[in-house]
Amino acid sequence: MSDKPHDYCGIFGIYNHPQAALMTYYGLHALQHRGQESAGIVTSTIDQIKNRSVMPMHKDFGLVLNVFDDKSIFTQKLHGHSAIGHNRYSTSGSAANATNIQPFRVHYSKGNLALGHNGNLTNARQLRDHFINEGVLFQSTSDTELILHLISHSRKQDQLDQILDALSKIEGAYCLVILTDDKLIAVRDPNGFRPLALGKLDDSYVVASETCAFDIIGAEYIREIKPGEVLIIDRETINGGDIKSHFLVGRTFISPGQESRDLKVRTKFNTVKGVIEDRPVIIVDDSIVRGTTSRYLVNMIRQCNPTEVHFMVSSPQIVDPCFYGMDFPSPDELIANRFNRDPERIAESLGVDSLHYLSPEGLVAAVKEANPKGQEYCTACFTGNYPVPVEAGVKKEENELI
Repeated sequence: MSDKPHDYCGIFGIYNHPQAALMTYYGLHALQHRGQESAGIVTSTIDQIKNRSVMPMHKDFGLVLNVFDDKSIFTQKLHGHSAIGHNRYSTSGSAANATNIQPFRVHYSKGNLALGHNGNLTNARQLRDHFINEGVLFQSTSDTELILHLISHSRKQDQLDQILDALSKIEGAYCLVILTDDKLIAVRDPNGFRPLALGKLDDSYVVASETCAFDIIGAEYIREIKPGEVLIIDRETINGGDIKSHFLVGRTFISPGQESRDLKVRTKFNTVKGVIEDRPVIIVDDSIVRGTTSRYLVNMIRQCNPTEVHFMVSSPQIVDPCFYGMDFPSPDELIANRFNRDPERIAESLGVDSLHYLSPEGLVAAVKEANPKGQEYCTACFTGNYPVPVEAGVKKEENELI
């Protein structure tokens, strides 16, 4: 909603629970704020008639409550003791393309595999071009499908080694939940851009984008999955309690489209004239991206006749796109670039008497003061200094197919 940046998509996974699909449903419901375009669940079970492993799936456009509004989905379709789920908010790939709804599921030489992905791959164009030259056909415009192709094309013999091999070839900001016939695998990129947590529910293990998904099912939070960690949960984990890991080297309603954003902005704010009239007003906000929300809010405040209006922003100017999964517009849509990064011209555009930003150095210093043991922080959208290399000249949505 609004012109704020978003890092969304919600992912959830659970291993060894008799109601895995239902727990995933509750988890996705708690993560609904991370994406409201679509939702999906894949489970792993045994087809008793054919005596083989299968992965039932159900996914569609809409809210979790609407996608899974039929009880028979859980009682007759999504069987199994392991599951992964996904709420989608598109950052790349068309929001209206049904083939982009996750999780993705495939069957190949090593068995079944399903994957849910939160984030963006910065080398997606390079990977896609490689596969296109190899004659590979794509069914979606999502980065996620690239990971599946990397796994299936790996020359490694063991499925886990194929997954690790594929992960060594991707770059960017991402978290993954991967379901195989006998494992739940959780992955966080080496820089730890996207959040991912581990929890426990009785004899089951769960992973999720946020711990609110644990709260709704009564799971205990264990720890944050570490940057670069590939965490493997399988039957040995349940019997021995030891989770194996490998390490790699190296909030509001969300709806797509500017018209939807504008509509939401008009219904979000309200003012009390008696509080504002004949008084100075200071607005404090975390960021200004396009300026849509800020300009509308200032106009509403001006209608209440304040003596003056000043705007304080607790971040630097956003001047560059994010290639790591944050939903920023193109550079020419950013208000800072439209007015040559001049605070006085931006202030005039917003209709305020003054506008002040926090500097990149000030922001990092403030964050480190509150969290002195924290890792290094990405400031690419404020400075243009990208911690993970981005292909020269690449555009944020260039990997989409029209």
